[in-house]
Amino acid sequence: MIITNYMRSEHRACDELFADAEKSVIDGDFTKAEEQFLKFSNETLRHFKKEEDELFVVFESITGNSEGPTRVMRFEHEQVRGVIGKMAEAIESRDKDAYLSLAESMMILLQQHNMKEEQMLYAMCDRVIPQDKKEETLKNMDKIEL
Repeated sequence: MIITNYMRSEHRACDELFADAEKSVIDGDFTKAEEQFLKFSNETLRHFKKEEDELFVVFESITGNSEGPTRVMRFEHEQVRGVIGKMAEAIESRDKDAYLSLAESMMILLQQHNMKEEQMLYAMCDRVIPQDKKEETLKNMDKIEL
């Protein structure tokens, strides 16, 4: 559960940042919303980078499979990146309605994505990656920056 617990806690941290930004938009405080959205997007993109550059690579090297769950997760990461870009534009133009509409789509997308990772991919990682390799992978992920 070492991978699952680590990655699940990152999901929850990103969820909190997302909620903070959304609340600021609802309140009409776009200066604060911009700052909070930047934190959310940076942490989310850093999380994706940890997965794509480290965790997925380790999983694929051990299983010999790059066409399965990691391929799907990379595709979904691209979808999230696209919505992040549109949300950033909505904040920049101070378009509350557009932001909140995109936020609703983002929430659904992230909930489904995170559930798949937490219930399937991370559990698979915890099963197939040897303990010493899991610890090394987590250390390497901690070093990753945008």
